[in-house]
Amino acid sequence: MVQVMGIWKSLYDKFGLDFDSSLDLSEPDEYWKRYLYFNAGFFYYNCPHAFGEKFLEYALAVRREPMPELACQELTPWLDQIVLPLVVHALGGGRDTLEAGYLDGKTSCHYRMFPLLYARESQHVIETLETVAAPNKIKKILKGYEAIKRTVYQGRGEKVRALFDQNHMPRREQAIRNRIKSEGFWMR
Repeated sequence: MVQVMGIWKSLYDKFGLDFDSSLDLSEPDEYWKRYLYFNAGFFYYNCPHAFGEKFLEYALAVRREPMPELACQELTPWLDQIVLPLVVHALGGGRDTLEAGYLDGKTSCHYRMFPLLYARESQHVIETLETVAAPNKIKKILKGYEAIKRTVYQGRGEKVRALFDQNHMPRREQAIRNRIKSEGFWMR
């Protein structure tokens, strides 16, 4: 089995990037925060054309020239998340390029933490999600994802929200996760 570090290192090597400088050594081996990770909110650069060209180059290379280390990795729909850290790194960016709190903070809430959105995000975030997810052409697509279907469209999100007093949230994320799991509402 190829470990996470081996997969990422092989990708950096493929594009001639310095893998070691991309690591956050304060995080444990194999933990996702040790590696550069960005959600789609991090599609930015001072020149969108340069960013787009680099992204397309890397995405096509990964898709067209499969590497043994990625043999067990689904590329659809994850290709953007595989390539995005490489592009950001290649263009001189990194985990501290934007101020703290942009990833899973005041600007974005990534779906990998979808149950937590209803537990801890502002009412404005929840209303925005539900408004964006309401049109039928969007709903048809999103209902294909079990976590979204059950949480947004079948009311599970409101049940999660009701578990917590927004003015007195647990300090630790693990406590929030544990409560959601104990009530049977946790979904990936």
